[in-house]
Amino acid sequence: MRAHELTVGRTFGVTFDHGEDFFEALSTFCRDNGVRQGYIPSFIGAFAEAEIVGACEKLADPDAPVWAKTYVTNVEAFGAGTLAHDPATGGILPHIHVSAGLKAQSADGRTSHLLSAKVQFLSELLIVEVTSPTMTRPRNPDVYDVPLLTFG
Repeated sequence: MRAHELTVGRTFGVTFDHGEDFFEALSTFCRDNGVRQGYIPSFIGAFAEAEIVGACEKLADPDAPVWAKTYVTNVEAFGAGTLAHDPATGGILPHIHVSAGLKAQSADGRTSHLLSAKVQFLSELLIVEVTSPTMTRPRNPDVYDVPLLTFG
């Protein structure tokens, strides 16, 4: 386990508009407001389309991370995540998870890591800036090269 007390800065209410790319809008918001790292305690919204981590085939190594993606359309989504600082680019490295209900399939649900999404109508987010310590996401070669959140 790793833990570190966080010093929080500003808190924002943010809305993304119909047709926007979720991750592009998130990056633009962070750049325009000088947010280098933080967390999203929750967000709600709808996606016209999204890609989330998932596989339909039998996994060769069930303990390894899944890198395959599943494509969904017309979903209502609830999610949360963290925003780490990317020292190589100066941007952010988001890690977002969502639960998404497929509207046309009796709101049948999918829950996983969000890879991409196009906003349908709106997305409403709460974003909390973390001013310290520095939060980064280096890849860990001991754990399938997964990028893991680190502090300091």
